[in-house]
Amino acid sequence: MVARVTHYRVRPGKLDEFTAAVQSLTSAMDKLKGFRVLLILRGDEAASQEVTAISTWDSIADMKDSDSDSFYYHVVSKLIGCCESFSPMHEQEVMVSKFANC
Repeated sequence: MVARVTHYRVRPGKLDEFTAAVQSLTSAMDKLKGFRVLLILRGDEAASQEVTAISTWDSIADMKDSDSDSFYYHVVSKLIGCCESFSPMHEQEVMVSKFANC
């Protein structure tokens, strides 16, 4: 399993738009081959504009294939439009994972 990690600095006043764009992406991600989990984490201060996105995938090939999905690409471009800055997407191997069964 692999993870994609990206850090965003959301523009003031754009956090709701950023969140709505992420929410529009979640149902589409379920249809992408190899997609496992998406976590969107906000900085520890209530007014923080720092956001970290972590998605996990069965394989690096599945993760890279998601980049060519037109809807996924469109939403990611909307996310970036809400941001002052963002880090390059980093690929990392998932060494251990455990999520509760729902």
